[in-house]
Order: sequence, then C-alpha cells, then structure tokens
Amino acid sequence: MMTYTKRDIVRRVAEANDEPMIKVEPWVDSVIVAIREIMMSANTECRIEIRDFGVFEVKETKAKPKARNPKTNEVIYVPAHRKTHFKPSKLLKTFLRQPLEELKKK
Repeated sequence: MMTYTKRDIVRRVAEANDEPMIKVEPWVDSVIVAIREIMMSANTECRIEIRDFGVFEVKETKAKPKARNPKTNEVIYVPAHRKTHFKPSKLLKTFLRQPLEELKKK
C-alpha cells in the first residue's frame, strides 16, 4: 500500500501551480492547521464540508457503562467522548466504486 505524506501533497500543489515547494509548504500547513483547530475547538460536534472532496465531522459518542475488555473479560466503563468521521463526496465515492479491472486498463 502506498503511503502519502504532507510533503507529497506540498509537491503536488507546487507542481500544479508552478511554484517552488518552499513557497507552497506554509499554505498547505496553514490549511491543515486550520482544519485541525476547527475540529479541536468544537464543543461536541462540528462539520467541515469541502466540495468535491468530502465532509469531516466530529461526532459525540455515547458512554458505555458495560463495555468489556476482550483481553481480560473485565467489565469496564467507557465515558462519552468525541470521534472523527470522514464521508467522501459523490465525485470521490463514484471513482472509488469503479471496478479495479477498469482502472488497470487505463
């Protein structure tokens, strides 16, 4: 499986805009920091919608008073907390649902 890093994103943005990577990197960092700060500052829930990409959501989970530790079988209490969720856009979802054989032919 291929892993992409922030540096790969910076490289793609720099190539797409015909700019040096050193000039583009602060902008990419700023976007990532802004998304992170919005998600972290949400009281309980928030939604960040990026058209033609997807939606990032912070959702509240319910407390689980009778959860079980599978390793020890001990009954434990799991407090309510927040979790992240990503829902891809229709454009992205349509592309990802294409059979792999079609993509290999291209």
